Amino acid sequence: MRDHLRKIIHICFLLMIAVSLSSGSFVFAEKGPSIKFKNEKWNFGKVKQGKIVNHFFIFKNEGDKTLNIGKVNTSCGCTAVLISEKKIPPGKEGKIKVTFNTGGYGGKLIKYIYIRTNDPVHPRKQLTVSIEIEVPPQPKIELDRYFMDLGLLLEDEEIRAKAKIRNRGELELRVHCTHRDAAFFNGGKKVAFPIKIASGKEADIKIKIPSRKRKGMMREYIIIKSNDPRRRSLSLSLNAYVVTNKQLKELFAKYKKILN
Repeated sequence: MRDHLRKIIHICFLLMIAVSLSSGSFVFAEKGPSIKFKNEKWNFGKVKQGKIVNHFFIFKNEGDKTLNIGKVNTSCGCTAVLISEKKIPPGKEGKIKVTFNTGGYGGKLIKYIYIRTNDPVHPRKQLTVSIEIEVPPQPKIELDRYFMDLGLLLEDEEIRAKAKIRNRGELELRVHCTHRDAAFFNGGKKVAFPIKIASGKEADIKIKIPSRKRKGMMREYIIIKSNDPRRRSLSLSLNAYVVTNKQLKELFAKYKKILN
């Protein structure tokens, strides 16, 4: 009895499908636009620093509606440009060109490209490019600090600071310090720029700036330029608060008990 009932239900179901197909009322679900890349990752391999490399990411619209490409963004260091139409018909292909300038970079890097589309399943696609940049021997500058708080200064007091410059690279580092009226000393003698620092060595630079004759917050910048191809210009900030003799006496009197 049960087998007989199952056969009747099955026959009725087949008849319903046949009637729907013949009347045109049976509708298959549309897929909409669908973006599909041939590959979503690319490795440029080992590349010498300074070289510009390119890659084309090819994609196809495997849906049944027009694919619209929106914004194409990248992480730092590379550029990505859509070189095909923004509207890709079903079954057609598009291209995105990725360009990476290796100048100033070194070692292994991974960068990302983000594409926005009207694909309901993949509205935001991520592409990945990786690279290993071979860096030739070069000087490499390093400061022991980039900011100095000199505390309180008297209005007629000379500004004094000290910086240590290291060479972490393989070739000789040549350094030039600039400021509108600062004097620079090394080993007790006034510096004749450029300072030459051998690989693995360091130099102590003493900085003297004439009194500014003004009160309140003071900020001075020492510009340090070098032949380091990755960091040709650095800034050392000197901060202090300038007070008059009278203000200093008032401060000392106010906090005398705490100081004692």
